[in-house]
Amino acid sequence: MARPKTITDERLLTAAAEVIGRKGPGFTIVDVAARAGVSVGTVAQRFGSKSGLLQALTRQTTAAIAQRMRAAAAVADPVDGLRAALLSWFEGMTDPVEAQNHLAQLGVDLIDPELRALLAELYVVTEETVLELTRRVDLPHGPSPERAARVLTGLLSGVSMDWSVRPRGALADRLAEDVDAVLDAWKGR
Repeated sequence: MARPKTITDERLLTAAAEVIGRKGPGFTIVDVAARAGVSVGTVAQRFGSKSGLLQALTRQTTAAIAQRMRAAAAVADPVDGLRAALLSWFEGMTDPVEAQNHLAQLGVDLIDPELRALLAELYVVTEETVLELTRRVDLPHGPSPERAARVLTGLLSGVSMDWSVRPRGALADRLAEDVDAVLDAWKGR
């Protein structure tokens, strides 16, 4: 009879995200195992390789992002809800070095066709969720909901990348300022 699985994938993937934040693309399965407090064999058996681990981490992020954004948007005012959903994307990202390490890992991920395809799926899910939320909002001076979703999704990526390489102030503040500037213009303020 097989032993029950006591070490969850979530625990291992959380450890992987933390290690990537500290070490960037130079992280190893050994680092992840140490952070999770498990043997290297546990991580290797579960994910097969570093690429398998990164694929699982990207799938987990994709599965969670729409849910997190919708939960953040569950406020009375649709514009405030859209704003909250956008700001939730990088919730908790406060350390520029950690952001730089994640950005460096993204660069490496883009080289791998499987990881690049999974990242594309993550961006599709994000844009579809932003589109869903944008359709609830009256933006009299804004573009079509489809273009608004594309612009806002691009804004998330651009601000986070810029802040990662030129960290001035907090990412949450910078993102809020830029999201507010766009939404205020589209509302006619």
